[in-house]
Amino acid sequence: MSEDRPPYPPFTRETALRKVQAAEDAWNTRDPERVALAYTADSVWRNRDTFVSGREQIVAFLTRKWEREQDYALRKSLWAFDENHIAVRFQYEWHDADGQWWRSYGNELWEFDERGLMRRREASINDVTITEADRRIHGPRAADEYGIDIPLR
Repeated sequence: MSEDRPPYPPFTRETALRKVQAAEDAWNTRDPERVALAYTADSVWRNRDTFVSGREQIVAFLTRKWEREQDYALRKSLWAFDENHIAVRFQYEWHDADGQWWRSYGNELWEFDERGLMRRREASINDVTITEADRRIHGPRAADEYGIDIPLR
């Protein structure tokens, strides 16, 4: 499998939007091995208060995450970009083993190498309890919904 992940930096608005949508689509598979391939072999992360380094740790982290965060469904929106950086805001919904639903709000800062692989990811995330009736994210985004922004609340 190729180690390249187009689109490549330097980003334009169009290519940054495509990169964000590709990340959303991959994360919605909940397949840690597939998701990890978008990161450099030595990628470094800060996810909340957890620090991860390298694909093996990314896979382990995502495996634990999606065991806990059941029926996870994500939306990402482009916030800003420059040559090899993208900032996104996101929301995802999930429930825990007790059936409590959550909406998690956050921001991510991404840095890419020349092959389009993410070499650094920093994520700040807050969780809010919601009822099942309050859910608004019910699985991966349909192609005709690409580019539709996510509401703040």
